[in-house]
This record gives sequence, C-alpha cells and structure tokens, in this order.
Amino acid sequence: MPTGGCFCGALRYAYTGDAAVKAICHCTDCRKISGTTYSTNIILPADATLTLTTGTPKTYSCLTGSGKPIDNTFCGDCGSTIWREVDGVRAIKAGTLDDIHAIDAMMPDVELFVPRRAVWVPEVQGAVQKEGM
Repeated sequence: MPTGGCFCGALRYAYTGDAAVKAICHCTDCRKISGTTYSTNIILPADATLTLTTGTPKTYSCLTGSGKPIDNTFCGDCGSTIWREVDGVRAIKAGTLDDIHAIDAMMPDVELFVPRRAVWVPEVQGAVQKEGM
C-alpha cells in the first residue's frame, strides 16, 4: 500500500490500487500549485481507497477552465498539495509519495494541457498528448 505525506509531516495518507493513469499536467493551476513548470500525477481508479492516516487537510475549491468545480486538498501548515479531485477522480501529486524511487515508475501515460507546456520542456515520448483534460 503506497504511503505519502506533506513536507512538514502533519498530513499522512495511504492508498490502495495501482494508478489508472499517470499524467503530467501543464495547466496554469498545476504550475502554481507545484511552483514549477508542471505537476506529475497519479490518477487513482474509481475503486481505489485513499485514506488520511494523520492530520486534517484544508481544501480550496475553485473552477477549472471548463467551469467544473475542483477541490484542492493540502496541508494547512506547510501548504503542500496532496491531491486534487474533479468529477470524483482523484489525482495524487506523485512528489508526495514516501518511496523516493516510486517516481521512477511514474513514466507518464499522458500529458495534459500541452499547448501550455513551457517551450523548453520536451514532449514525453510515448505519452498521449492532450490539449485539455
């Protein structure tokens, strides 16, 4: 069962199941949330269980570019975003996993919002390129 948490350790989680999709997202929100050019996400399948094992997160809700509500779950102490949820789909931020080598297995299946990709960031070979989500 993969585990992870925020930067300060106040929030801890565990989840069941394998990633349904591994995605890099170049949207403006993900840039701001990650503080860099894109975010790497583990999209959980519908039957996966995500459990908070320690702490109480904060949630910031906003609208996506298409007008859908999206919930951003993060640590109220250090600000680390742990996951985002839209239409019942959860995207865990891969950088929050405890296993530092887990990211090696997170080769993206898809890149989202590629028109917003920084011009100096190369396309991930073999990943489906999508204009939106």
